Amino acid sequence: MRRLDSLEQRSHGVSMTSPTVHSPPDSIFTKGTSRRSALKVFAAAAAILQSKSHDGQESPAPIWKTSVGLNGFESSSRKYKKSFPIWDILDSVSRLGFNGVELVANWPAGPYPKPDQSDRIRALRRFYDAFGLRIFSLQFTAANAFAPESGKRRDWVAEFRETARFAKLAGCECIGMWPGGGLRGQTIDQAIDVLSESFREAGKIAADLGLLAAFEIEPPFVFNTEDHLRRILSQVNHPSLKTIYDPSHFDLMNGSSGKPHEMLSRIGVENIGYIHLTDTDGTLRDGGTSKHLPCGDGHAQIAVSLETLKKGGFRGWVNIDAWEIPDPYDACAKGKRAIDYAMK
Repeated sequence: MRRLDSLEQRSHGVSMTSPTVHSPPDSIFTKGTSRRSALKVFAAAAAILQSKSHDGQESPAPIWKTSVGLNGFESSSRKYKKSFPIWDILDSVSRLGFNGVELVANWPAGPYPKPDQSDRIRALRRFYDAFGLRIFSLQFTAANAFAPESGKRRDWVAEFRETARFAKLAGCECIGMWPGGGLRGQTIDQAIDVLSESFREAGKIAADLGLLAAFEIEPPFVFNTEDHLRRILSQVNHPSLKTIYDPSHFDLMNGSSGKPHEMLSRIGVENIGYIHLTDTDGTLRDGGTSKHLPCGDGHAQIAVSLETLKKGGFRGWVNIDAWEIPDPYDACAKGKRAIDYAMK
């Protein structure tokens, strides 16, 4: 997904009425049993029942965890002047059976909490927990990760460290990075060299926190070819720093052939951190980044991509990326059906 270079990390702290949570009536609590203890029992029982199939056997755990990127709703709200209340989004995402969300900068409101703001972090987690959703990742700009000035790159690493600490406290498993911006007097080779140095530090920080850092390159970026992606991965060479598979970008980098899975196979499933799932028609949207379409509405052979990931041993998060899609709800529903079918 294309990100503005000036992105400042924002949270989803909003002032709103919490969704109604229905608790068992007091009459069902036995004497000497606290309400909190009983609620834990009910939750555990429900989880056990849900894990059983019709023949009484435990269902195998899904190979992938699924999520929705709030970037789709943010970009559609901005581009098409639509309104998407955050509670309505999360209710819809929860009812579709998704496991989590990826936060996006600057939307819907308020900066991300700092790592030492425990009360704000607790409130943020409780809000998503109320819908049964995990904050699995957040987006972080990486424009200064390849700035020509070493001081700016050091500042970027320091900011990444603070954001990664918050991500860990928020319950994330991943943190995404987008190196947009110009070369600023550098050659592409020089930019790849300094970006790789910054990303190697990001990989170390992520590893220390038990996170996975992943980056995405796109057609409008200065890093926009398969060769650029290969070189960055090779020069970083850190197990906690991988790339994001977005079929729309891989399709354009693969000649808009409708076969992004070909480039995925060449890059290697083992180098994929997580997925930004979207279809495409192999063009740019309004001269911007790769046109994103709901799964099945484009030519990208999404089923083949998912099968390639499955056979290649990918076992991480598959995130619906509805960037600038006019109806992100539709994209979420179609994406979830594609994922569920692939996991059968």
